Amino acid sequence: MASDISTPPSAARSGTGPLLFAVLGGMLLAMLDQTIVGTALPRIVRELGGADLYTWVVTAYLLTSTITVPLYGRLSDTYGRKPLLLTGIGLFLAGSALCGAAQDMTQLIAFRALQGLGAGALLPLSLALVADLFPPGRSGRVQGALGGVMALSYIAGPFLGGVFTDTVGWRWAFLVNLPVGLVVVAIVTARLPHTAGQGRGARPDYPGIAVFAAAIGALLVGLTEKGTGDHSWTSGPVLWPILAAAAGLVVFVLVERRAAEPVIPLELFRNRTYALANAASFLTAFCLYAGVVFLPRYFQEARGLGATDSGLRIYPLMLGMVAGSVVTGALIARSRRHKPWLVAGTVLMTAGALLCSGITATTPGPVLAVWMALLGLGMGPMLSGLTVAIQFSVPPRFIGTASANLTFFRQIGGSVALAFAGTLYASVVREEAPPHGPAAAHAAATATVIPWLAAAGALLALVALAALPGGRIGALAGEPPLTAE
Repeated sequence: MASDISTPPSAARSGTGPLLFAVLGGMLLAMLDQTIVGTALPRIVRELGGADLYTWVVTAYLLTSTITVPLYGRLSDTYGRKPLLLTGIGLFLAGSALCGAAQDMTQLIAFRALQGLGAGALLPLSLALVADLFPPGRSGRVQGALGGVMALSYIAGPFLGGVFTDTVGWRWAFLVNLPVGLVVVAIVTARLPHTAGQGRGARPDYPGIAVFAAAIGALLVGLTEKGTGDHSWTSGPVLWPILAAAAGLVVFVLVERRAAEPVIPLELFRNRTYALANAASFLTAFCLYAGVVFLPRYFQEARGLGATDSGLRIYPLMLGMVAGSVVTGALIARSRRHKPWLVAGTVLMTAGALLCSGITATTPGPVLAVWMALLGLGMGPMLSGLTVAIQFSVPPRFIGTASANLTFFRQIGGSVALAFAGTLYASVVREEAPPHGPAAAHAAATATVIPWLAAAGALLALVALAALPGGRIGALAGEPPLTAE
């Protein structure tokens, strides 16, 4: 069997501290930029105009970053991590600099799309590099730390966006990436060894890449139109892109079945752990996005707080996510099992979500903090435990692909969740505002969206996770890694 980039020689693992810093820094940058712009957008629109293009500043980044996630993961398995990671960081930093210099909304949208083209590399390759650089005994703990950084970025993004906008200006929401990114580039260039992948000169799956990009792009456009507009599911701007995406995905499956080096190897889905972990990633994103998106909105609309203050008020959610991720990583490393902790996470998520049905405009802060902490403690294991489960379920040569697809399904799940949640939230506000006032209406909408969306996602994920194999993780017990059949 050829050498594998996910099992580098031990010499390559020395001095991994700086590399871990680079991995964490790159991942933090990519995830912050998913959320940091939201609180800056009102000011951006006032300065640049183009209010009708408001949502495309977010959508352009979401489209390109989501589409490229599985492509980077698969290509890094084939051609090696280092060149793909440096390519992604370079595109991300170029996009960030151009966003900071944008003079109108059209430019900003185009540069956000460029930024997303690079961001698609940062998260999946960061997760894959942990499996490459750290022995199995430490991998669970390190993935727990990475999950903690993911949790931090989901919450810190809106807060930092508000701080930059209120102080030094919205352009620094993009320019702040440059100094951190340049340090990451320097460390990766100097310290990350270039180990050849499994490409062996194979031609990239260009037809698969093209069909996949078109299908997922159409799906995200349809879901974005549903979540941010007043369209019904059967209206043209929503229905036609989703139907086009469904047809495109059928074509994609047919193309991948014949490809020599498929972008998404379909045989991996015959692996029960792999398939169920991806399903759980998709479903638990309902809870993640419900909490991260709608709790800050509750504090702003129902409590009358500013963007910066609302970011501070949801810290119990963030701290719970960080603690849940880190503790789960340690428990997996100690017990050599992931299933019990993942199942426990869905139970905590369900409890926290159902308690949020009691949210009102006057809910005491300490009570709400406990509910948010429960949500966070349940979400945390999904950020680290699912990564460990999926990476140890596939042959080492598919580590990048597996890590990327887990991220991809989480982002698609979030898009689906927001499409449903946006419609439900708006309908409750329209119904409740006339008799009870806007503050009570937004509180009622929050108390509807979070329980319905998060609890439904958590309960369905519980079904998937309960079907996972429950034995010990062989690699953590010192057994040889999986090999391709």
